[in-house]
Amino acid sequence: MFTGIVEETGKVVSIQRGEKSSVLTLRGRKIFEDMKLGDSIAVNGVCLTVSSKTQDTFTADVMAETIRRSTLGSLSSGDMVNLERAMAANGRFGGHIVSGHIDGVGEIAGMEREDNAIWVTVKAPGKLLKYIIEKGSIAIDGISLTVAYVDDVCFKVSLIPHTAGHTTLSGKRAGDFVNLENDVVGKYVERLLRFEEPDGKAGQGISLQFLQENGFC
Repeated sequence: MFTGIVEETGKVVSIQRGEKSSVLTLRGRKIFEDMKLGDSIAVNGVCLTVSSKTQDTFTADVMAETIRRSTLGSLSSGDMVNLERAMAANGRFGGHIVSGHIDGVGEIAGMEREDNAIWVTVKAPGKLLKYIIEKGSIAIDGISLTVAYVDDVCFKVSLIPHTAGHTTLSGKRAGDFVNLENDVVGKYVERLLRFEEPDGKAGQGISLQFLQENGFC
């Protein structure tokens, strides 16, 4: 589990490409303070497992499903990536609940500066946009951000100077692709509302009728 507060940007050292998967080697600094084999590291928002490490590099396997769902398959040696260690139980929850399981990919439609902020417009498919709400949370390449605008084609976020200077997002251009992870709460609520028993009957848990009868909507 992560919070979407990027700890540092690292660099792709090498990529070993298989038929459908790959092995990434990445270099960083801060995240190596307590890194162990088997640890989870979010790389551009994708949860990867440390399979080997040196003093300042680590290697992780990327399976075919991850390649299909994310932008990791398009990385090249020398690219910069956002890095975050898994959340410590005694740490502050600075962002929002981020699982590191990417829902899909969005496309940067525009970058516009407004005083000290940078507005980022991201086009996304409807299957992702339906979970995005104004003033809700979204993880873009592993960065926890607040949605400032959303319609049926795109959404917008605004980067403060700290976020722009400590992540890779401010360096994106129109046409670049980014990893998107929706707020997990909405996905679970939808699943509970739509759940059906194997016999086709509605489940006995939460339903719209239940919520209405108990004053929730």
